[in-house]
Amino acid sequence: MKNMIPKQPTIDTSIPPTKTKAVLTGLIIALIILASGWQIEFSFAELITGLPNMWELVVQLVPPDWAYFAEVTAPMLETIRMAVIGTTFGGLLAFPLALLAAENIFTTTWITVPARFLLNLIRTLPELLLAAIFVAIFGIGPIPGVFALMLFSLGIIAKLFYESIEAIDSGPMEAMTAVGANKIKWIFFGVVPQIMSSFMSFFLYAFEINIRAAAVLGLVGAGGIGLYYEKTLGFFQYDRVASIIIYTLIVVLIIDYLSTKIRERLV
Repeated sequence: MKNMIPKQPTIDTSIPPTKTKAVLTGLIIALIILASGWQIEFSFAELITGLPNMWELVVQLVPPDWAYFAEVTAPMLETIRMAVIGTTFGGLLAFPLALLAAENIFTTTWITVPARFLLNLIRTLPELLLAAIFVAIFGIGPIPGVFALMLFSLGIIAKLFYESIEAIDSGPMEAMTAVGANKIKWIFFGVVPQIMSSFMSFFLYAFEINIRAAAVLGLVGAGGIGLYYEKTLGFFQYDRVASIIIYTLIVVLIIDYLSTKIRERLV
């Protein structure tokens, strides 16, 4: 009869995790923040000293000039129209560009790399700079604002969209490839049905952003309610500035609510 040797219990010799990594990460982040503040000469003392001036500005905003609402209704509607047109054309251009940038749609780098480079270039330029450039080309008015919002929307929507395309299920495309479908059918019947809800969600998100952005494009002459921001601030008419802020807030809240409801139905 063989001797039964009991199995010795294994002893866990692994070292328990320490908090060194978290502490070092916190120290690095703190050093980066402190160095950034030192480089820009940030001072808490100056901030505290300026608080009374900030409060004086708030006091001058109250009460708003409610009668001014009637005068800024037309430019506010112009701002909304600028956002609608700019987002629409930007979304239409973003759809094919996002397909070109998605590596699971076009696997060749000579297509995806230029497409992504173009998107990175567009996102590098802020909407105010784009508006200033188009003002220099087309003159003061809503047209420069539309073009600026179009490119701004193109950069945002295409970036989010091609990342969403790369995360889709590849099964339908593989099945269509197996039965001999060409690239066009492959995209329209295998890709588009999976991404339309995401595309509309990104489109509405860009529209919300453009409403806010269009409100300040007038500061560089690109039309809309921003022209009235510039005029009232220049003449220190803070009661009218408060009216514009409240009007813009109401419009943004309404559009944000409607956009949220639409996205809930799409997703």
